[in-house]
Amino acid sequence: MSYVWAFVVGGAICVVGQLFIDYTKLSPARILTGYVVAGVVLSAAGLYAPLADFAGAGASVPLLGFGHLLAQGVQKAVDTVGLPGAFTGGLTAAAGGITASLVFAVLAALLGKSRDQN
Repeated sequence: MSYVWAFVVGGAICVVGQLFIDYTKLSPARILTGYVVAGVVLSAAGLYAPLADFAGAGASVPLLGFGHLLAQGVQKAVDTVGLPGAFTGGLTAAAGGITASLVFAVLAALLGKSRDQN
């Protein structure tokens, strides 16, 4: 049953993003940024952790989950080291995902073939 809830919640998050793309003039970059910021805000308000516990990967993998991860990292680092943790906690918590995205981007650039867009 957990797979079903992960699919339903993750799908609902994607549907909202698709509706933003289809019915607003927001660029995909602004939608992406809005999702990450919304994840931070929902996490700070204590609303996202119960959803992530309920839906598992359906809530923790999308961009809202990345914002939640950043917020949790900052909160943990501030509790541990104080104010400097506000600057380092998010990057420490998300280091694995950031590193993977950079490595795969470099691999795609090395293995892919560039050509003119026109």
